Amino acid sequence: MLSPYYKQFMKIRDVGEQGLLQRLQRFCPAQIVGDDAAVLSMKPGCELVVTTDMLVDGVHFSDRTTSPQDVGWRAAAANLSDLAAMGASPLGITVGLGVTGDTEVSWVEQVYQGMIECLGEYDTPIVGGDVVRSPVVTLSITAFGEVTPNRIIRRSAAKVGDAIVVTGVHGSSRAGLELLLHPELGQNLNESAKKALIKAHQRPKPRLDVLPILWDILDNYQLPITNYQLPIAGMDSSDGLADAIVQICRASGVGGVVTRSHIPLSDSLLNFVSAQQALNWALYGGEDFELVLCLPTEFAQILVNKLVEKAAIVGKITNEQDVHLIDSTGCYQNEILNLSRGFQHFD
Repeated sequence: MLSPYYKQFMKIRDVGEQGLLQRLQRFCPAQIVGDDAAVLSMKPGCELVVTTDMLVDGVHFSDRTTSPQDVGWRAAAANLSDLAAMGASPLGITVGLGVTGDTEVSWVEQVYQGMIECLGEYDTPIVGGDVVRSPVVTLSITAFGEVTPNRIIRRSAAKVGDAIVVTGVHGSSRAGLELLLHPELGQNLNESAKKALIKAHQRPKPRLDVLPILWDILDNYQLPITNYQLPIAGMDSSDGLADAIVQICRASGVGGVVTRSHIPLSDSLLNFVSAQQALNWALYGGEDFELVLCLPTEFAQILVNKLVEKAAIVGKITNEQDVHLIDSTGCYQNEILNLSRGFQHFD
């Protein structure tokens, strides 16, 4: 029998592919995994929604800032967030794992533990995947969801006059990363504020909770649907708030106006850095995983009232080509939001 000490530092090469797969199958429902592919049931009249996200060691996570459990949580949350942005309810995920022979088995198991901790909050199983040898640790997740055709949220549905809604605060994840990279910073913050910002980075919440509220508005307030097209445009803000708004406007062939003072920021963030730096992180920091939605103003206000905490109408859709950030106080110059200031993989 192997000693607990040896088990703790056992490498992938010590157990091999089949040994690793046996360990990882413990994180999956026994009635689904074990064959060449998973079979998922869908409700009648639903469309299948599929999204894939890849995380690479040194690009999306590192042991300086992210524990194995948090790597797993963030990987699962990113994919669930994409489903939420489409209006879809999750059915399950598959996991593609690339590891070196020197990767510790316990590290991999902890990653999977973090994934099921996140997925468990949304009754979503791991239904399969693959394991390969790789010179760098990678994690690729494909998530499957279902949605009825008249409730698909697309980026291209924004119309002139729509309100732009964000479902929560922005910039906190970027602040949390900064605190993890530079622990000496944040001396002006209490421990509670530090933990809140770090948690925003390490354990983001996919906003699947917004969907039932949207559907309630759709059913009870007679939100008009034309040609089976839901009059709501949206995407998540994982690449930054500015990126989300600009991407929606480009896909819809419209422009927008965003009022800087309307962008919701957490008190912890504002106590950490200047108001200007907080705004920059909110617009371009990324990885906040909130939803950005465009819909008729009267329904947008109902949505914000129902979401309550830090949700806000930050602007409106216009017939221009650009998205303008304006300052109602006159203290700052107006500017045009763009995609170049956010994270780009090949810049």
